[in-house]
Amino acid sequence: LAHPGVIRAVVLLLTLLGTWFLIVSPWGQSHGLQLHPSLTGEKLPRHKCGNQKSCPQNYFAFKIISGAANVVGPSICFEDLVLMSSVKNNIGRGLNIALVNGDCHAEAAPKSLFSLPDVTKLQTFLQGIKRGTLVLTASYDDAATKMNAKVRAYFTELGSSHVGTLGFRDNWVFLGAKGLMNKSPFEKHIKNDKETNKYEGWPELLEMEGCAPRKMD
Repeated sequence: LAHPGVIRAVVLLLTLLGTWFLIVSPWGQSHGLQLHPSLTGEKLPRHKCGNQKSCPQNYFAFKIISGAANVVGPSICFEDLVLMSSVKNNIGRGLNIALVNGDCHAEAAPKSLFSLPDVTKLQTFLQGIKRGTLVLTASYDDAATKMNAKVRAYFTELGSSHVGTLGFRDNWVFLGAKGLMNKSPFEKHIKNDKETNKYEGWPELLEMEGCAPRKMD
């Protein structure tokens, strides 16, 4: 008698061969069955920032990832350019903010700016953002404790819907713009809750990718 392991291997091989035959046969093609590109040797398309899809013309690709607990730092990518990350050594605990102006020129804020007790530096920074500038934000460890009402109001003006309820060690990723007339559709927020936290004392990281219009209004 054949060994059970051999029988299972033969059954698996026959199943794979049967699936392959159905796909390559005229019947399979007429019903829209296709092999995954990795099985046919085709190169999978790479999209900007490693996103799942490309962006249409006059839209910018972006990906924002929050920090994970107080161990793994956040990252911000815009049009396939990593603006902030642990590798670039320009992130810090608290808020990490990158600005992109209308000419697609990016500027990352100093990593220590939002970890300082003096919140007036953050207020000055936010107040000085020029109209039409895109603002990409990622939290790391704790971004809310040192926020005051003015800082939250500035982010609300940038289009945030969640900054008003941002609490201790919540995770938050956000893309808004100075002069935005409506709420931004690009925002994710997860509460620090010991019942649902993925890490002890911190929620799971947040990842947001998408296509931002060249002019947000």
